[in-house]
Amino acid sequence: MASLKDLIARKSAIEKQIAEARQREVKEAIASVRAIVAEFDLKITDVFPKRKEKSVSRRRAAKAPPAPPKYRDPVTGQTWTGRGRAPKWILGKDRAEFEIR
Repeated sequence: MASLKDLIARKSAIEKQIAEARQREVKEAIASVRAIVAEFDLKITDVFPKRKEKSVSRRRAAKAPPAPPKYRDPVTGQTWTGRGRAPKWILGKDRAEFEIR
C-alpha cells in the first residue's frame, strides 16, 4: 500500500497532467472553431443567437412599477409609499395624519 505522501505526490502530478491536457485540447478546439467560422463566413449571431427567455427563474424578474405614495408631508409636499425606511418627517408620528386620501 502506498503512503500518504506518495499518493499526494501522484495526485499533484496527475492534476498537472490534466491541466496541461485541457489547455492543449482547448487550444485545438478554438483553432477548429475559428477555421469553421472563417470557412463559412459566420457571424457571432450565427453561432450564438440571442435566446428567448422561457423561464422566470432563469432571468431577473421584471422590475415592478413604482408603488403609489400613501403618505404626504403637508409642510414640504414630499411623499412616501410606505415601503423601505421611513423619512424623517414621519418618524415617531402617527401615520394616519399623513395618509393621502
